[in-house]
Amino acid sequence: MDPWGATSLDYDKVVNQFGIKQFSDVLNNIKNPHLLMKRGIIFGHRDFDKIAKIISEKKEFSVVTGMMPSGKMHIGHKMIVDQLNWYFKNGGKLSIAIADMESYAARGIPFDEAREIAINEYLVNYIALGLDLTNDNINVYLQSKNEILKDLAFTLSKKVNFSEMRAIYGFENGTNIAHLYVPIVQVADILLPQSEELGMPKTTIVPVGLDQDPHIRLTRDIAIRFKEELKFVTPASTYHRFITGLTGGKMSSSKPKTAIFLNDSPELAEKKVKTSKTGGRESLDEQKKLGGCPDKCVIYEMLVYHLMDNDSDLKKVYDDCKSGILLCGDCKAMTASMMKEMFEKIAIKRDNAIEIANNLL
Repeated sequence: MDPWGATSLDYDKVVNQFGIKQFSDVLNNIKNPHLLMKRGIIFGHRDFDKIAKIISEKKEFSVVTGMMPSGKMHIGHKMIVDQLNWYFKNGGKLSIAIADMESYAARGIPFDEAREIAINEYLVNYIALGLDLTNDNINVYLQSKNEILKDLAFTLSKKVNFSEMRAIYGFENGTNIAHLYVPIVQVADILLPQSEELGMPKTTIVPVGLDQDPHIRLTRDIAIRFKEELKFVTPASTYHRFITGLTGGKMSSSKPKTAIFLNDSPELAEKKVKTSKTGGRESLDEQKKLGGCPDKCVIYEMLVYHLMDNDSDLKKVYDDCKSGILLCGDCKAMTASMMKEMFEKIAIKRDNAIEIANNLL
């Protein structure tokens, strides 16, 4: 898997090949699970049973995430923030890395530019989506400015060699050294909350998309290698499905026609929903007779992932679509209106978040 350019993944193949467990197996152990968990969007995990136990016992734990400032934030990225909000409300201490070293190594983006992207495209939207990034239990930092992180990455690199990196990431002899090194920096990001300097809880959860699993596997291996020396505990992880792009396939910041960006105006977000691919039949008569295909519908996914919290309402949409009662035009109009309303709320909060975000870095 390529964490910097994955376009499509065979979920079942990856889960079976790398030993990821089904999230449904631990769902009943979670009190008030997030809807992404209940609806199977978060589908896999490593050691989440330990996290569920800690949450139920109201003990401390850390949550690690990162953002590579290389493009715009779209509604697919919102899933991570939704999860961070849930973990924070359940007692998690958040560690949020701004991966400017990664964006420089993998995308050639200068550090100053990466900082501006992080503030305007990510931090502002994180705040608008409900995270209080000024809270003492939330640590936001730039990789390039965190000396503890860089020292830790150097220490960790001692027990990793090129053959291992090539096996995990497919690096070739022509790979620049910076790109070769940034996965170790990401490992350090994940293990940073366990460092003696920060003194945060050692039990850690990392919510990611499946394409980021190479980083998780490397981190877990390195944590074991440094267990005696640095007292590391292997981090847990969860895996969520990607939201489908507006034209089908993966939603991507580098392909504007596939994405609804969080900085889009409410009117533009509404318009993009109305032009999205559906799971409808070729004709109206066929739709009424055979019903639609919500499982293949971008519009229905928007309701599942972001817009419809009530499971009964969601089931009615699904059933009415399958039976031919709910037609694509009506469903699109409803979803577009809901998306516009969500974006109106985000826009108001974003205006108030700009000054806060600028003062974080």
